[in-house]
Amino acid sequence: MQNSKEIIHLDCTFRDGGYYVKWDFSKDLIEDYLIAVESAGIDVAELGFRFLSNEGFKGACAYTTDEFLETLNIPDGLTVGVMLNAADIVVNNKLDLDRLKKLMPRLAKDSCVGLVRIASHVHEFEHTLLACEWLKDKGYMTGANIMQISEYSLQEIEEVARKASDYPLDVLYFADSLGNIKFEDITGIITSLRKHWSGNIGIHAHDNMLMALSNSRQALEDGATWVDSTITGMGRGPGNLCTEEFVLETIKLKNQSCDLLPLLKLVRTIFNPLKADYGWGTNPFYYMAGQYSIHPTYIQEMLRDKQYDDEDILSVINHLKNINGAKFDFNTLNAAKNFYSGPPRGSWSPKKALKGKTILLLGVGKSVDLHRDAIEAYINKESPVVFALNTLKHIDPELINYRVACHPVRLLADAKKHLELPQPLITPLSMLPDMLQTVFSDKDVCDFGIGIKQDCFEFNDTSCITPNSNVLAYALSVICSGQAKEILLAGFDGYLVGSARNDEMNNIFHLFKKEADINLHSVTPSVYKIAHKSVYAI
Repeated sequence: MQNSKEIIHLDCTFRDGGYYVKWDFSKDLIEDYLIAVESAGIDVAELGFRFLSNEGFKGACAYTTDEFLETLNIPDGLTVGVMLNAADIVVNNKLDLDRLKKLMPRLAKDSCVGLVRIASHVHEFEHTLLACEWLKDKGYMTGANIMQISEYSLQEIEEVARKASDYPLDVLYFADSLGNIKFEDITGIITSLRKHWSGNIGIHAHDNMLMALSNSRQALEDGATWVDSTITGMGRGPGNLCTEEFVLETIKLKNQSCDLLPLLKLVRTIFNPLKADYGWGTNPFYYMAGQYSIHPTYIQEMLRDKQYDDEDILSVINHLKNINGAKFDFNTLNAAKNFYSGPPRGSWSPKKALKGKTILLLGVGKSVDLHRDAIEAYINKESPVVFALNTLKHIDPELINYRVACHPVRLLADAKKHLELPQPLITPLSMLPDMLQTVFSDKDVCDFGIGIKQDCFEFNDTSCITPNSNVLAYALSVICSGQAKEILLAGFDGYLVGSARNDEMNNIFHLFKKEADINLHSVTPSVYKIAHKSVYAI
């Protein structure tokens, strides 16, 4: 292992961990963190990104502006870093200097920032180097991070090093973005980099396969000098090398004294509870994602989505491993859930049951249970047609008129429950696998077809087109095809703050409202961008 005096330990908790909380950390927590990492002997605190886009709410650590940093008490001797994404400054295969100037408007001497790193794919790397050269002229330390290193050949890595050797980088990083590299890969990567690059090498290790610490050790053995970590491993997907583990790993080599108590207190009082709430850390699904080179965000999003159970996740993994899932894309995730092919077909028209009616559509949110008495009182008094998604049981089953389900894996998992429930089941029966058609042969099924077309809704007599196979999109389409008068929603509370699922659901509502001539309101609390009423007043 390198002499500890040569090791630069960079903590990026608020940058990488921000994916879970939309980079919305309190100022008090950031200042406690700064004291803790400085006391633990950590060299660099990368406090966040500098994103160019300003769509949807994100906290201060998504932008990490000079003005915000000036409000913090930053300990002397601790270097503050920020990260840029090459995708924000490389446009049409060219460095956009105006964008770079907008993100980094000050000289280093006028900024609290000491280090700027740029996260880059190989095809963006030459432009990243030009940006680093510009930043170096402004007085900043610079780093270039090659993302998804396992997706490149040793020859491509060697070529990256050759290009980097002509520029004044302070550190050349490689990121194990997919969490799938092993000891021998580390050695091969660093050996290839060393053929042309003689400067500092850094590693950013993910922990899909419980290899983050051992891979970081191996990188140090092979000559790396910079190591990233986050407190409790907080980071996208399964997370990263744990800061507290790496500090304990290297403390025996350090000659200077350090105080671990502030760091350990933060772990116990703040980050362990956050980990319990948000669930980062590896598990068998992340492990399989590492094995099959699948981007961990697919797993993260499925684990945060109540629509997916274990069978669904396994099915999606099996799909992604066959189509190269290394790059995350919501459309790919939706396609993995879509088992329907060919034109939509069905035999049931919902008009007779729904035309001119008010529909109460029940979701799985806790608000259904919290406001159960009011919801049941409304149903008993006003007699809407009540739809429930899947096998929801928050209210009296006798008050539910129809169940709606469309995901084949979920239908298979819920088959026994559906057979026991008294309501007719609306589902694209004639499009389901033969096995499921047999399972539901004795069930009262309303066969309403579904087709999938991105960013599209169409409402037909016995079928629909939806933007994805989300059961909400399907249920809304059934209702609109039935020419109902009004849709009231209950139990569509929304996901945890920071979940991209909120954006996906808002997109469903946005697309639906563009195509559907029908009033739609939520009658229980919801984070979605839809009109609201109160169940207590209707």
